[in-house]
Amino acid sequence: MADMNTKDALLDQRGLSKLRWRCRRGLLENDLLIEKFFLRYEATLTVSQAKGLNDLMNLADNDLLDLLLRRKEPSQLSDAIAKASATTPDALEILNLLRPVATGPGPATVPGNTKERTDHEAS
Repeated sequence: MADMNTKDALLDQRGLSKLRWRCRRGLLENDLLIEKFFLRYEATLTVSQAKGLNDLMNLADNDLLDLLLRRKEPSQLSDAIAKASATTPDALEILNLLRPVATGPGPATVPGNTKERTDHEAS
């Protein structure tokens, strides 16, 4: 078991580079949200937080997006392996950091999509 000093150590540049590569997704929305997360937190990411982000990367793209946009909670995932990955303490910590990046103070939005829907478009 890693000691607390190792888990709390900042992620080095090589580890950060590997993590960024691991976080590349097939769904553009996820890529945009994860990139925004890295812009905000990459300088302070710890080894344990990197593990949590890796755990979340085990999820299917649609499950990850549902979690980020608060459409689902980790306990609501139907796949047992996905649920196990998303409910680790490290993954839950990262999810709590990712969600504000994804949803911001207002309604859930994807970064870069600033166009608001008008009433006639909703019909």
